[in-house]
Amino acid sequence: MKIVFVSVENGIISIGFRKVVSFAKMIQPDIEVCYITPSNMYSPVDAIVNFGNTSNDLPEKDTREVAKYLSKADMLCFSSMTPFADLTKKIVKYTREINPNTYMVWGGIHPSVYPEDAIKFVDAICIGEGEYSFKSFINSYKNKSNYLNTGNFWFNVNGKIIKNKFLELNKIDDMEKFPFPHYAENELVYKKEKGFVPLSTSEYISLIGISYHTILAIGCPFKCTYCANSVFSDNDPMYRKLRYPSVDYIIAEVKLALKKQPYISNVMFMDDGFIALPLEYLREFGEKWKSEVDLPFGLSGVLPGYVRTEKMEILTRAGMSRMRMGIQSGSDRILKFYKRPNRPGLIKQTANTISQFSKYMIPPTYDIILDNPIETKQDVVDTLKLIYDIPRPFILQIYGLRIIPNTTLANDLKKMNISLKDISKGYLIVEPTLANVMVYMLTVFKPPRWLFDYFLQRAEPYTVKQKKHYMLLFFFRTLWLLKRGIIGLIHMDFTELPGRLGWVCWKLGIIKFWRKFQNKKFNNLSMPNKSVIKKTYSAVNIGSHKHVDEIDQELTKSKFL
Repeated sequence: MKIVFVSVENGIISIGFRKVVSFAKMIQPDIEVCYITPSNMYSPVDAIVNFGNTSNDLPEKDTREVAKYLSKADMLCFSSMTPFADLTKKIVKYTREINPNTYMVWGGIHPSVYPEDAIKFVDAICIGEGEYSFKSFINSYKNKSNYLNTGNFWFNVNGKIIKNKFLELNKIDDMEKFPFPHYAENELVYKKEKGFVPLSTSEYISLIGISYHTILAIGCPFKCTYCANSVFSDNDPMYRKLRYPSVDYIIAEVKLALKKQPYISNVMFMDDGFIALPLEYLREFGEKWKSEVDLPFGLSGVLPGYVRTEKMEILTRAGMSRMRMGIQSGSDRILKFYKRPNRPGLIKQTANTISQFSKYMIPPTYDIILDNPIETKQDVVDTLKLIYDIPRPFILQIYGLRIIPNTTLANDLKKMNISLKDISKGYLIVEPTLANVMVYMLTVFKPPRWLFDYFLQRAEPYTVKQKKHYMLLFFFRTLWLLKRGIIGLIHMDFTELPGRLGWVCWKLGIIKFWRKFQNKKFNNLSMPNKSVIKKTYSAVNIGSHKHVDEIDQELTKSKFL
């Protein structure tokens, strides 16, 4: 039986997809792994020229070529997020026209958050954590046993929908038994006019850079309304408890990746809760990472309420070179609307804590969400003021509000009679309002207060009829991208820069040289006064939500921590 796993997204990170593939390969080692990338979100040319409007679709000709190739499989297992759902549906349709007997399975974020939609187009969908459930399904299907009762699966049998119960979430002991994610081994990528071709080292570097992406902890303690995690938590409240393997496990995984691709110069942990892990665990991680791996690493999903001086010191000494933290808004009202547990006061204080370590890291990245249809002028002003006040240097990752179906946010906006179609078509697209121009401007430089206040008075939410500043937005967006590139050059860090420049620098030994230079800085690492930083966490205005220390205690008491 020929089984093909297919990832559909603008890139090849696909961490969850790679994990499920590794489980499936335990049953059938010759599984084929394919990537369909309509555009390269890591291309600097696309970012500037296309203004963030990366394509989520393929030309008709290419879509049919993809279907023609995939139709040779007995089973197709798709993974895609909602922006690529329509493309996935087209590929399924065209494949069925060629070979009606191909069994279609769909997993990933979209079926998990919108199962009622996904199941209409395929034979089966996998919802939630798919590692063990996919293994069980493929094993049963191959052995022609009763696969229709597989947990975490829905089945479409001639239009009749079979909904199975959710399996119990993976526990810490389960994670220790996970095979390492499938990585850099016999993979194919679709190239226009060339078809599916082997994913070469060159293509790896083009689509993902010289970083290795992985996840240490599963779960998220919060239920932000715009996030798919809110749906996962509704399915099983235990999803809010962090689960993570031993330090030795994650180190072994990274070492294996380095054997396959020795040019890896940075590791990115894409967790939602890495910074929330217990202090003792992070101490062990820091010691073993420094002695056994000694690569710079970054955290992508930093939760403001869990940033502590002690944790920052441990991770910085271990080699943490970058952090990415969600701000989302500077408005207390909007943060409450999103059910974010962080308030502007806490965000400012956390940014102050991070800034104490700025000389040892690339400037921190802060996520911001623009173009919320319920924002008022005051909400916009509050967000701009927050960005203006937080310590520099920093990098802003700027997103337009994107609605994931079936999330709490989607349902809340529907109740307010706000059309979801009117909201940003892509998360990298923002409206060319003066307020949004100011956001890009503030990430490039900090203007004098009088000039900032002048423009602040004229800032309006995007729902207010106003002049559009397309050229200004293009200008500052270009400067914003150039600044990010310059920061990478200054720090001799090419791991997050798209293209092959990082690989060239690795090949020439430049990265190795710079790392030795950086190590001298860490050997003389002097930390900020802890008594001063400790004040950060006293009397912080976080609204009606529990203090972060209370949240810490709750997590620590759970059976997963």
